Amino acid sequence: MTGGGEAELDVLVVGGGVVGAGVALDAVTRGLSTGLVEQRDLASGTSSRSSKLIHGGLRYLEMLDFALVREALQERGLLLTRLAPHLVKPVPFLYPLTHRGWERPYVGAGLALYDGMAMAGKYDMGVPRHKHLSRKSVARIAPDFAPESIAGAIRYYDCQVDDARLVMTIARTAASHGAQVATRVKVTGFLREGERVVGVQARDLESGTDLEIRARVIVNAAGVWTDEIQDMVGGRGSLHVQASKGIHLVVPRDRIRSEAGFIVRTEKSVLFVIPWGRHWIIGTTDTPWDLDKAHPAASKADIDYILGHVNAILREPLDHEDVEGVYAGLRPLLSGESEPTSRISREHTVVTPVPGLVMIAGGKLTTYRVMAKDAMDAAGDALKSTPGANVRESITDRIRLLGAEGYEARANQRAHLARRAGLHVARIDNLLERYGSRIDDLLELIEQRPELAAPVPDAEDHLQVEIVYAVTHEGALHLDDVLTRRTRISIETFDRGVHAARPTAELMGAELGWDQARIDDEVDHYLRRVEAERQSQLALTDQEADEARVKAPEIV
Repeated sequence: MTGGGEAELDVLVVGGGVVGAGVALDAVTRGLSTGLVEQRDLASGTSSRSSKLIHGGLRYLEMLDFALVREALQERGLLLTRLAPHLVKPVPFLYPLTHRGWERPYVGAGLALYDGMAMAGKYDMGVPRHKHLSRKSVARIAPDFAPESIAGAIRYYDCQVDDARLVMTIARTAASHGAQVATRVKVTGFLREGERVVGVQARDLESGTDLEIRARVIVNAAGVWTDEIQDMVGGRGSLHVQASKGIHLVVPRDRIRSEAGFIVRTEKSVLFVIPWGRHWIIGTTDTPWDLDKAHPAASKADIDYILGHVNAILREPLDHEDVEGVYAGLRPLLSGESEPTSRISREHTVVTPVPGLVMIAGGKLTTYRVMAKDAMDAAGDALKSTPGANVRESITDRIRLLGAEGYEARANQRAHLARRAGLHVARIDNLLERYGSRIDDLLELIEQRPELAAPVPDAEDHLQVEIVYAVTHEGALHLDDVLTRRTRISIETFDRGVHAARPTAELMGAELGWDQARIDDEVDHYLRRVEAERQSQLALTDQEADEARVKAPEIV
């Protein structure tokens, strides 16, 4: 990353979530020298803790936010069919009908509009159209629905993605085009020349080194930390971001027999029950949060709320013993009104509070590319006022993410790849859906080091080669990065990854040069984090949950 005495960057992005990574990719592919700094790990905030859906948003349709839904459906088609077909997958959902008569035509009309908007977009729809189902058909597809609770359903399709891997892949794609990406680098202030922002003061949290990074324009994509960044420029800026907490539960797939995901209406919003490999993800809540932003905590009340609503439609109720994993994230909502957070807009806004600084906030995972384009269009206006600037148009609608090029061919070769590597075809399928055509890198590693074809102890869904690759190619620096974001071991095992922690740390340590004391420290930190989260999930209030969670701070 550029230091004080070295060449100035064209664009410096602050924040390594999906929007920040998207801005870095947009900037570098316009031909601009680009850097990105993130104070923790890529996607360590909101962008790894979403519902993992790439969708138009039926709820926004009901709120009559047609522009947002149309834009999101267009991006859904683009990601699914062109930019990231290896990461983004169609998923069927049932919309259960609980009232006879009026509900079917009402919901059916909404879903017809939803599909119509998707088909009218610039890109392929990529998923089947909705279909009306009788009560008997629903019983075949989802035998665990309580029969007395529904009168039928409508099946429709949306898409899902591993959000943290999407962010990491966008950042790697940006780096492959020449962007410099640095994690564990915290911005502590801005460099000014008169009114103009000309760079940032930052600290490398790994080494403790202070840095000055100069850039012609800074793009702040710090999400729920937007207000804090605004304070660094003297409170200049018109954005006010309110954090809304959303929690999700992960339960084993066999706890609910259903071939499709489904939606449960709540008094304020909707609850998604989403198929996720050998698991279900159930969420989310939507409540204001003004406590620790780095570690939002799920309370027992949050968990009870979700279980209570999903159990209303199930034959066999779920309880706390069925919950494998819990995660909580914060949505950065643009506010200004006194509305409840479940009603605040997911629209995004770009502002330039002082010359040389562009700020973007709001939005949703699905529309990250549009947000990044809008931010860079605003940054381009700022750059044009500096000598020698030549800012081209955005081309990210044509830039396939790393692993997309050649993915379809590799998917067709899955049986051959399995034979060559001595792995089961199901293993190859799993790797293809996480790495796309970059599976070649992992199979080459296995060829060089056959022992890496073994599963991770106590986390058998993953191979040891994935842990090594996370360090060598995906920027993982700490145990937490691998267990919670490069993989999802922390939410997909009943022990939250506790037993996999040491073998994973030892694999990482061999690549990163850790001694035994460092390995012990990484494992100890991770175990304390898991224990703090478990204690927070027994607390009755947000305040008590927060107090329990902050007892395990960041490792750096």
